[in-house]
Amino acid sequence: MKLQVLDPTGKEIEQIDVDESVFGVEPNEAVVHQTLLAQLAARRSGSANTKSRGEVRGSTRKLRRQKGLGMARVGSSNSPTRRGGGVAFGPKQRSYVQRLPKRMRRLAIRSVLSSRVADGRLKVVQGLGLDEPSTKAMKAVLGAMEAGRSSLVVTGEADPIAQRSARNLPGASVMPADTLNVADMLSHATLLLTVDAVRRVEALWGGDRASGRPMGAAPAAVSAEG
Repeated sequence: MKLQVLDPTGKEIEQIDVDESVFGVEPNEAVVHQTLLAQLAARRSGSANTKSRGEVRGSTRKLRRQKGLGMARVGSSNSPTRRGGGVAFGPKQRSYVQRLPKRMRRLAIRSVLSSRVADGRLKVVQGLGLDEPSTKAMKAVLGAMEAGRSSLVVTGEADPIAQRSARNLPGASVMPADTLNVADMLSHATLLLTVDAVRRVEALWGGDRASGRPMGAAPAAVSAEG
């Protein structure tokens, strides 16, 4: 399949062939949803912690005798029903990381990219044309691309100049193709990829990686008997 390439002023200059297994697959919404949940869960620190009745400081002595006083029976002052006591069923430190197969993560990224292409919300630019950090220049590029309320600019490699140019623009983010992920793509209305980023994305998630075969492995031969 082909994608049109724009210059920084928004004018089409050429069309390039791209890997259809990356930019033209049928989106799998279930895998995208599961990948998004796993990624958001991994961001949680899981540091909430409370003390149980066995962990709070205090005597474990029974406050009063069991019978003969006409009052309810009580245990120690560490009981969750008493002020200063432990917490019953409170949160403990834990990890929220969800294990997700590598094939599912790759399929989710390809699904989002393909969905953006189908919706017309993925655009390819020849280059950003930034020689030095300039918020004004980056804003002009995004305006020429009709990026909308929010845009994610993806470069082939880490680009400090582009990152510094976009850091003061609301809704604009810049990242290299190697760190592209489902959560960041879904949180922006438009994806803007440089040509170098497109080739890097194809190298990361296209070819044998898209088919699920080991890198460099030849497809299995089919016998004449069926």
